[in-house]
Amino acid sequence: MTNVLIIEARFYSHIADMQFEGAAKALTNFGAQFDRISVPGALEIPPAILFAAKGAEGAGKSYDGYVALGCVIRGETFHFEIVAGESARGLMNLGLHHGLCIGNGILTVENEAQALARAAHDGGDKGGDAARACLALIETRNKFGVHR
Repeated sequence: MTNVLIIEARFYSHIADMQFEGAAKALTNFGAQFDRISVPGALEIPPAILFAAKGAEGAGKSYDGYVALGCVIRGETFHFEIVAGESARGLMNLGLHHGLCIGNGILTVENEAQALARAAHDGGDKGGDAARACLALIETRNKFGVHR
């Protein structure tokens, strides 16, 4: 059975809940089991994934893949670019350097209306998209016989 960890940034909790709904439905429809943990914001997601992966090496619970959910809304300062870019870079580094299967569902938007449209399960369903991307990477890794 496929086992996935959903890591959600709770900075915009109502958006995180909408994204989680889509991710949970996609994983359930696939027949995957999943756990859910929360972190304060998008920058904390990559380290949390690494901690989970390293914990499995020490006889902790092992996950086949990870779904990153969060939202970064542009503000009046450069902070948006830092959080959006560094969280994406962190996730990409985990995939490329550690071989982790990660579906990136961190929304980077101009305003809350865009976030709500993308997060809604019956709208953009970016949480579901991230879960499906994670599952596709797991399938690809398995196809090539790469071990976690």
